[in-house]
Amino acid sequence: MALMDFIKKQFIDILQWTEEGDGTLAWRFPMAGMEIQNGGTLVVRESQMAIFVNEGQVADVFGPGTYKLTTQTLPVLTYLKNWDKLFESPFKSDVYFFSTRQQIDQKWGTPQPITIRDKDFGAVRLRAFGNYAFRIADPKLFHTEISGTRESYPVADLEGQLRGMVLQNISNAIASSGLPFLDLAANQVMFADALVKELAPIFAKLGILIESLTVQNVSLPEELQKILDQKIGMGMVGNDMGKFMQYQTAQAIPKFAEGSGNGGGGIAGDAMGLGAGVALGQVLAQNLQQGLQTPVAPAAAAAAQAAATPLGVKPEDVMATLEKLGDLKSKGILTQEEFDAKKAELLKKLI
Repeated sequence: MALMDFIKKQFIDILQWTEEGDGTLAWRFPMAGMEIQNGGTLVVRESQMAIFVNEGQVADVFGPGTYKLTTQTLPVLTYLKNWDKLFESPFKSDVYFFSTRQQIDQKWGTPQPITIRDKDFGAVRLRAFGNYAFRIADPKLFHTEISGTRESYPVADLEGQLRGMVLQNISNAIASSGLPFLDLAANQVMFADALVKELAPIFAKLGILIESLTVQNVSLPEELQKILDQKIGMGMVGNDMGKFMQYQTAQAIPKFAEGSGNGGGGIAGDAMGLGAGVALGQVLAQNLQQGLQTPVAPAAAAAAQAAATPLGVKPEDVMATLEKLGDLKSKGILTQEEFDAKKAELLKKLI
């Protein structure tokens, strides 16, 4: 009976792994009912490594090459099985292959804005995304920490964990880079290098080497981006509030003109219709203070002020007066006819 069992056994002469596709990090050679022949051949291709595991204990590790399996090429397994006393052939052992190719284009990104300290703004919430590439560097450590005895271990089972590690260390990377947000957005390579420096020792604990990481975008949430745009606009005019107000008004002129062309109402639309839009770029600089400090006057005072406007009056003064008259009309103090008459009189001063 023992002789028949021996005859029925299948012996393995060649152990190898031909990867059929992408995305597999570890693969166990199928050993069910089979034993490895003494003097058998192990083939480890470029971009692969292999390990022998005896009763759950990692024995010998092989890099790329072709090996004849003997006590000389399997020193650790020989020791574990006491083959120096009595060599057993054939023998059983679990054999795992690992892909050491780069696993490229692994995505990462912030699902929600993260809050960081910033030199310029105090604290900001930002979004970022990019990709990274990694490879298995220590198959023994990867086997004991990650893949274990599974028949195969795909990249998909690990990417969520790695992505979480990237996101967890973004704040530390920004702090170590010493870059404020505005410089950070312009120095994405430096930010990426700082992030790789933070991640390298963490990935190494899993037997993984992070090969590269890119930061494709760093941005603020929409509401904060609007505030940043205003700050940039003020910087363009030398932080001069008057010039900044003129800048904002100039940006609004096309909208006012469009409203006027479509029959839109309002003081700004009427002024554009009468050719007074040239004054819009200058009005808010002085109007901001005058409009807040001057109380609403009665109709007679407003009319007297309009009549007393001297020749060569500044456009912003005319527009400020028009706005006050418009406010009086909307409150019913002035009639439409009175308003139109005063408006025509004031607009003549601009010519």
